[in-house]
Amino acid sequence: MSVLTAIFLTPYVKGWLDSSITGDPRPVTARGDIAEFEKTSINVFQSARPSVVYINTKQRRLANRWTRKTVEVDSGTGSGFVWDKHGHIVTNYHVIKGASSAEVVFPDQSRFEARLIDVSPDHDLAVLKVDITADRLSPVLVGESTDLRVGQSVFAIGCPFGLEQTFSTGVVSARSRSILAQGNSGRTIEDVIQIDAAINPGNSGGPLLDSAGRLIGVNTAIYSPSGASAGIGFAVPVDTVNRVVPAIIARKELKPPQLGIGVSPYLNELVAARTGVKGIVISAVTPGGAAEAAGLRGIKEGNGGIILGDIVLKVGDEYVTSRNELLSILEHHKAGETITLTILREITEQAVDVTLQ
Repeated sequence: MSVLTAIFLTPYVKGWLDSSITGDPRPVTARGDIAEFEKTSINVFQSARPSVVYINTKQRRLANRWTRKTVEVDSGTGSGFVWDKHGHIVTNYHVIKGASSAEVVFPDQSRFEARLIDVSPDHDLAVLKVDITADRLSPVLVGESTDLRVGQSVFAIGCPFGLEQTFSTGVVSARSRSILAQGNSGRTIEDVIQIDAAINPGNSGGPLLDSAGRLIGVNTAIYSPSGASAGIGFAVPVDTVNRVVPAIIARKELKPPQLGIGVSPYLNELVAARTGVKGIVISAVTPGGAAEAAGLRGIKEGNGGIILGDIVLKVGDEYVTSRNELLSILEHHKAGETITLTILREITEQAVDVTLQ
């Protein structure tokens, strides 16, 4: 009996001897002020948050093939941001591609049907418009992307997996990347910003910001075998956005100025493989075009075969090897401007000035 008594009484005796055990929560340790980098993150989010919207798209489908009745079903979600006080919303083209309608949800949960202004598949950009009073709109601050540095802090706001107002941080991992436009236009987007901030499905179309809360890019793609964030995301640079979006709103033609040459990817590859010369083979020159006026030559038929024309090696200081690269460079110029091409004619390199049309 004495052993059993000791066993049962031991917990009570220990509790009586240690009267400091009360079961109360531990006292909170004061932490002091938050760190400066945390203040920066908080300020960026708080200032940009009102500018970021959630986009829900619907697609019209045939409900009854006999009556031809259609219904709209949810087709996808994405992010966007307020561009101006006129109600223009910027997002990715691939967010609204194939949609029959789109709904824009603001941070206060107010919802508005949006109408499509226009798109640029080559830049994976689209502009929507909502009817809302200017006093309820907070346009994002616009920065620049030419002076970005690798290692610079970046901040992304979006709606990954439908979770609204999600904030992620990171750095610029690399600059001047080239990615294929997500709109399946076949074009590449140049000077893309690579970041390591968490970007997931649904972040597309959301803003990428610098530490001053300025727009420096539009989050557009991730590299991930699993489809989720793998620490490699891409954003269309704001310098491109600030050139393309105003043109979309004004419904101006986004085609680059014309050089007036025909290009064949097959010929480029064939010449590169056989001669080691990498450039753009001019297969034909458009009559009355800029290239013809500058004296450029295309392929001609001669005695015993084909005579190779000029090969464009550089536009200004930039080397070119494909039509996409050429178009991306020409986008930064206007009709009437004169550019200098470095060409290979037979075995001689020479510079030729061409006035674009």
